[in-house]
Amino acid sequence: MNDRYDGYDQQSYELVGYDESGQPVYRPVRQAPSYEQNSAYGYGYDPYATGQQPPQQQPQQPTAYDPYDPYGAAAPQRTEQATAYIPQQAPPQQPQQPQPPQHQAPPPRAPQQESDYRTEQFQFVEEPDEDSEDVIDWLKFTESRTERREEARRRSRNRGIALVVVLVLCLVGGVGYLWYQGKLPFLSKDSGTAGTAAATGPQNRDVIVVHLHNTKGGATSTALLVNNTTTKRATTVLLPNSLALSGEDGTSTTLAKSVDEDGSSGTSDALDTLLGTDIEGTWRLDTPYLNNLVELVGNIEVTTNTSVPDPAKKGTVLVHKGADQTLSGPAAVAYATYRGKGEPQTAQLERFGQVMQGVLRKMSSDPQAATTTVQTLAQILDPSLTEKDLGAFLAKLADRAKEGDYRSEVLPVQSGGAISRSTADSVVENVLGGTVKAPADGDSLRVGIENATGDRSRTEKARVALVNGGYTFVSGGTGTTVATSRVTYADAAHKNDAVEVAKTLGLPTSAVTKGKAERNADVSVVLGRNYTGR
Repeated sequence: MNDRYDGYDQQSYELVGYDESGQPVYRPVRQAPSYEQNSAYGYGYDPYATGQQPPQQQPQQPTAYDPYDPYGAAAPQRTEQATAYIPQQAPPQQPQQPQPPQHQAPPPRAPQQESDYRTEQFQFVEEPDEDSEDVIDWLKFTESRTERREEARRRSRNRGIALVVVLVLCLVGGVGYLWYQGKLPFLSKDSGTAGTAAATGPQNRDVIVVHLHNTKGGATSTALLVNNTTTKRATTVLLPNSLALSGEDGTSTTLAKSVDEDGSSGTSDALDTLLGTDIEGTWRLDTPYLNNLVELVGNIEVTTNTSVPDPAKKGTVLVHKGADQTLSGPAAVAYATYRGKGEPQTAQLERFGQVMQGVLRKMSSDPQAATTTVQTLAQILDPSLTEKDLGAFLAKLADRAKEGDYRSEVLPVQSGGAISRSTADSVVENVLGGTVKAPADGDSLRVGIENATGDRSRTEKARVALVNGGYTFVSGGTGTTVATSRVTYADAAHKNDAVEVAKTLGLPTSAVTKGKAERNADVSVVLGRNYTGR
């Protein structure tokens, strides 16, 4: 800022404010000339008289006076109260054009508004171009972020593809499992040629016999628990107490008598002989243990076919008739042993079968857990059946029951306790898979007798004759009356045995032929009217 020199002895400036950019604005202050004796030009010098310019005086920095200095000396520091300055006087030198004072940072002002900024608060830099390092870094960041987004999209697509593949594999595996279990109606492995081969080919069955002893009523109920490991199905075959068996001495007896008199071992052997099965063990289940077993598995659900009164409280109902009835231990025992007035024993057997199937549905399919349940019963088992073996066997049956591959059926017998041929074909052959085993050394030949004479008493005559001859009698029931008796063997090794059987029964040797024998006998005999029973 240039100010015209107006002939005064000294030019002074005072601060009047600040411009829009924050720079200080000064104005000149006119003062009377004052020269000291040591001035270079002497007293009363007029610079315009000689045509010379007055000496140029260097402007001094504005100096604020301390209001507390009694002599008015200039304070070296700035204060908030300083609003003007007076430059120090110096002796004139060469005449020069006076210059405005150098800018000095104004004293700090009290903060006003949020938008009142000072210049020194900012630092200005040049505008970066595309080649600057900041721009390059920004471009790199943008590119890396784009790449991350693309990578995330690729990972998402890969996860989606992997999920689809897993779902397809699960679907295929599930269909394969259902096919393997034979639960697909049109793709079952048991359908078509494969199913026929499985049904007619060799099959493996695990069989145990269970005897339910009613400790209060004294009656017994017997069933065969069958696990067909070939077809993956299980069955409870309920055996009536009237079923005719051969005793250990060859005498005729019933199942009920055999259980009471011959015990588990003798009954098991008699059933093996009659049905052609291979019973692996006997499970004696007294009603108190059945009560505990139901309680251990957490009660059972049964669709009951009758109401059962409470034996402990007369006039009250312990089990109600209806679908999906929850039975506790005492209720399950009462229902399994209940036989209504005038009902056949088969009706009670069916209820026993329902309770056993309900227990199996609630039992664990894990062999170890099932074994623990058996051990908790603390019952004394037959030596031929250990707790571990029974637990593993029940676990397999439980698996079948939960999958719906389980059924119960009563073995039908005739009035005399014999098994008819139709029964042998439908139950003994298909369910039990009765097969003739090669007799061990010392075992007697098994001879099946079917009475077709029209006289039931002749069955007992034939039985006595065979037992006395050292043979094992196997009842084949009764059939349609025929005129001529016949003796049949299936294995050529038994041809001579068949001839001896014919002689023992008083039949001609011409009656001996090779053909199909009963599945549970080495030699089969059909007694016709020509058999006299001598």
